[in-house]
Amino acid sequence: MKKYEIMFIVKPTLGEEEVTKVAENFENILKNNGATVTETEALGQKKLAYEIKKFNSGYYFLFTLEANDDKAIKEFDRLALISSDVIRHLITKLEK
Repeated sequence: MKKYEIMFIVKPTLGEEEVTKVAENFENILKNNGATVTETEALGQKKLAYEIKKFNSGYYFLFTLEANDDKAIKEFDRLALISSDVIRHLITKLEK
């Protein structure tokens, strides 16, 4: 199995419940496409180093996961790019 880390930033204009719901939806997307989410970490709201899509802060989330293929990763990437709630995301493949 390949191991990945996904960090994404949710826009700060959402309420606490909405932010949590966005994170849960993306976790379910990964699970439904065959990935095993081993760790979910909400890092809280942080100030951004530079302005992204007219936002100066955002809610950070870090997922650590394992997957046999890249189907779940590609689906997460596709939906994160489309989502208006996610202002930035980064997918990293971890070395063995």
